[in-house]
Amino acid sequence: MTEIRPLTRFTLDELHRVASGYFSGQKYDVAHTETDDEITFSLSLIDLEQPYVKKYSFDQESLETYTSLLANGLCFGVYDNGDLAGLAISEVHEWNNSVQIHDFHIAEPSRGRGLGRQLMERVVSAARDAGLRIVVCETQNKNVPAIKFYKSLGFSLAGIDLTHYRNTSYPDGEIAVFMKLQLT
Repeated sequence: MTEIRPLTRFTLDELHRVASGYFSGQKYDVAHTETDDEITFSLSLIDLEQPYVKKYSFDQESLETYTSLLANGLCFGVYDNGDLAGLAISEVHEWNNSVQIHDFHIAEPSRGRGLGRQLMERVVSAARDAGLRIVVCETQNKNVPAIKFYKSLGFSLAGIDLTHYRNTSYPDGEIAVFMKLQLT
């Protein structure tokens, strides 16, 4: 039996199991030009010669940071037969009436079953009920599956940050892609 319920606790082992990483055979190539009269960004989907593989690693500090967000009412877990199979860790920003999803993951063995869609719908519903105006997700230009997933749920591109991860990310590294869903 699968259920989605507020996330009240999880262990570092569960986080590693659920948020293992992703692979992609494509990426969005980011182009940026800037003159005195015009600033442009473009994203072009291209195939990769070798699939991109991303493995996540979390430490005790990450766990403590995420745990501090659990009481806000907008963090949820997907439980499959009692085991954590997915999670959404979110932070409410009162200053602009938004919620930012810091981490959104479905464990590899549970992917492709619609659990991610159900989990995101739960976050969006709770955000609407809380009177928030927007849901923000951040991913990478190399995480094409995530971008396509967010787009399928009505999210749209809201921003690009060329140096969010490292000052040397552009042009060939991971580029931060921000997706937003307006609620009101």
